[in-house]
Formats: sequence, structure tokens, C-alpha cells
Amino acid sequence: MGMDGQGQAPRLTKPSWKDPRLLIGILLVLASVAGVVALVGSAGRTVPMYAAREVLTVGQKITPDSFTVVQVQLGDVDGKYLSPDDALDEHAVAVRMVPKGELISRSSIGRVDALNRKPASVTVDEPLPKEVVVGAHVDVWVSLPDERNGFKPPVLMLPGAEVAALNVANASLGSGRNTQLLVLVTDAQMPGFLGAVANKAKVSVVWNPGAAP
Repeated sequence: MGMDGQGQAPRLTKPSWKDPRLLIGILLVLASVAGVVALVGSAGRTVPMYAAREVLTVGQKITPDSFTVVQVQLGDVDGKYLSPDDALDEHAVAVRMVPKGELISRSSIGRVDALNRKPASVTVDEPLPKEVVVGAHVDVWVSLPDERNGFKPPVLMLPGAEVAALNVANASLGSGRNTQLLVLVTDAQMPGFLGAVANKAKVSVVWNPGAAP
């Protein structure tokens, strides 16, 4: 059965380069490709940033020599960290411990008057757990002398104190080795602790993993 002119299927025609729909489609493809190229290019860019040359301890004076410069991908930094373009205050100190090789957050560096903890010396004769390192937290127990040349029951005087530094040295007269720690003590805790040390209290240190932030 034949088909008249009205029943014929429409013929497909090739799109014209002047067809606005084709031009819009091409522009959208080009824009998408350009966006992907720009994104990949930005992700691969690096910028120079400061990292700790050695462990930075609380209260330590900070200068540009305290740092080493590392290249960091642009997407990994968001203004929270120090870069070589940042000026340092001449009285800058570390207000929190920064491990060797870590980027320097701006909140880790401040002035001396911003310190709310100060290092105090603790000397212990007993061996310490291997976990007691710079940056670890310890409980410091103090036993004051009693009237019978002994010691009173120990009291937890510095709970969860952060270790700022430690040094193992030979004790005098060949009696073995002792360990000297610097632990960070608040202004409120300092008088009681210094008074106990001045009264020749016996000091013990216990690792406290639960106190770590």
C-alpha cells in the first residue's frame, strides 16, 4: 500500500555548523575539559611551608632556623600553617609541642606571655616505660618525708603532665642511672610542686596514655 506525501517519514539531515544547538554543545564540552585540566593542574601544585627541623618543645625560642622548608600540595594547606612568607615575632616561642618533621600550625607559635604551662624539673631513679618520650603524658606522684625518716603515702600532684624533655644520666657515686624530665606545670600547680621538691619529697612518674589529647 503506497504512502502519500503526508505519510512519509521525515528525512534526517546532517547538522549544520551554523546550528546554534551544535555550537552550544561544543562550548559546553570545551568548558568541561578546561575545568578538569584546571582542577588537575591545581591539585598538583606545591607551595613551600615550614616544618619542624627538630622536636619543638613548649617554651622553646623560635627563629627561622627552627624550621626546614618542605614542598606541600596546595590542596593540603588552608592558611592554618606557617610558611617562609610569614614574619616571626622576635619573642616567638612554641606554645605546644611539635614533632620533628611536622608542619607548623599557627596556633603552635606564640609569645612567652601566652604560655599557660611552664617546664619544671623532675628527677626519678626508677626506670621509665619506653612510652615515656617527649610529648607523652605522665602522672607525677609525690611522697613527702614523715617524722620517722620515712615517707608519707604518695599523692597525685601532677595528673597528665606533658613531658617537654628528658635526659638519662649516670647517678652519682656509681649508684646507677637516673632520669631527669621536664614536665609542663600550670601556674596553679607550680607552688605546691616546687615546695614538695624543696622538702626533698620522693617523686615517681607513671605513664598516662589516657591523658593525651
